[in-house]
Amino acid sequence: MKKALVAYFSASGTTKRAAALLAKAAGADLFEIEPSSPYTPADLDWTNKKSRSSVEMNDPSSRPAVKSRVENMADYGTVFLGFPIWWYTAPTIIKTFLESYDLAGKEIVLFATSGGSGLGKTENALRPCAPHAVWKGGKLINGASESALKSWVESLI
Repeated sequence: MKKALVAYFSASGTTKRAAALLAKAAGADLFEIEPSSPYTPADLDWTNKKSRSSVEMNDPSSRPAVKSRVENMADYGTVFLGFPIWWYTAPTIIKTFLESYDLAGKEIVLFATSGGSGLGKTENALRPCAPHAVWKGGKLINGASESALKSWVESLI
């Protein structure tokens, strides 16, 4: 496998823990996708239609700014891209991340955490943000062990 990066966005810490396990299992570098303006608990209140996350998810053009960049993206052949599932798909900050780099020819492997839904059509929603990448599908990794993640990574080779 080419040099790998695990890039992830985590609102509550669940995806962060999963990303750290995946990075260890894959022997990959780790990068946190952080919003320039951190989310507050009120921002994440999905029951409030006026909360920041609700407004972003209801606006297809929403692209929340990210705090920092992967400086050496050219070094990576595979990018594991992780996030919590929001409204049955990836948070819009993931589109910001994808559109910030030339990912042509890079393998993109999605992973997600979720309280109740799978990846659904997330890959189809994200493909236009990196149309020249090689999309390898993805996996929900709620509570996965390091050995299970290692087996999954090996199956991608």
